[in-house]
Amino acid sequence: MNADLSRPRPADREDESSLRLTFVERELPAGRHQFHKERLMAQIHEDLRAAGTDADAGTVTPARRTGSRNPFLRRAFLVPAAAFALAGALAAGFLTYVDQGAADGPGSTIATGPAMTTRIGTAEAKGTAELLDRISLAAASVGPGVKVRPDQFIYIGSKTANTYVKIVENKSSLVSQELHMRHTWNSPDGLRGWLIEPGATGPGGLTLDRPKVNGKDMPPSLNGPSHDYLATLPTDPDVLLKKIYEETRGMGRNPDQQAFTTIGDLLRESYPPAELAAALYKTAAKIPGVVTVDDAVDAEGRHGLAVARLDEENGQREEWIFDRQTLEFLGERVVQVRGDAGEDGLIKEGTVVYTSAVMTRGVVDRMKEVPGAGR
Repeated sequence: MNADLSRPRPADREDESSLRLTFVERELPAGRHQFHKERLMAQIHEDLRAAGTDADAGTVTPARRTGSRNPFLRRAFLVPAAAFALAGALAAGFLTYVDQGAADGPGSTIATGPAMTTRIGTAEAKGTAELLDRISLAAASVGPGVKVRPDQFIYIGSKTANTYVKIVENKSSLVSQELHMRHTWNSPDGLRGWLIEPGATGPGGLTLDRPKVNGKDMPPSLNGPSHDYLATLPTDPDVLLKKIYEETRGMGRNPDQQAFTTIGDLLRESYPPAELAAALYKTAAKIPGVVTVDDAVDAEGRHGLAVARLDEENGQREEWIFDRQTLEFLGERVVQVRGDAGEDGLIKEGTVVYTSAVMTRGVVDRMKEVPGAGR
């Protein structure tokens, strides 16, 4: 896909009187590529399902839809329908508790409340490289990392929420989603996948199968990696950083911020081998502008140290949060720390634009299976 699959701008709207976005050009600001690749894929599949797709002809029959606009997407982009045909149904009878995990049906939005706020932690550049070196050593000490068979799936369960501008009867307000679980499954080759998340999918979820272009599977990349692809990445920090800059050239607001965001995506939305995880932290230490934040809180309410970088253009700081004792990666958040942002300046300093917490990573034998469930 040639779109910039990235972090949602918090000012993206949810217009409760509007129709679903149709397939026209879609623009997304820089940010969490794999996270929003999954959300975008889910939305594409849902739109195709609702609209009615002629997979052979590669056409979509427009359908009028009610409900709220997806707050994660600004403008739709042109997509060949045949490239995103839905995968076949899962084997009947295999269900886990996550099938009841979605709070609402397809096309609806999760409950919202007042915008999330936080104390802005103090940032300090001094000592950041040393902290990242310690985090790298801690990551390397866990052993060789996960082993997964070709017929298994990588599962990631995370708690998350976004903040965005909501418009009701031409009145704008800043709201935050209620914290909720999202569940993803991906085969090690990245060809098969599934997403279940309230507000983004229905209770049964949506496919994340890798799309085809001209009959061929789209290759994995840094912004759409597979587990197998991660195993091929260089672990020399200088070589890895060069690859990140080259592959993300032209994405995001500036190369350094994009490189930092790309690494954050890999840490949060994948299950990288221990050697690669250690290399990613050392690579991040080489990006200009990376700092340490004295206190940050993930979506689960866990306090920790953070490694962060400020986006000078919008005043938002992306923070990777780590346990103070073990230095384990806990989650990520984006905080407005300088000036106002978003539509009409509704995003004030101290607003939590996005928050996440990694709750479970594991390897399972079947799609929609949760590690330890029913055992």
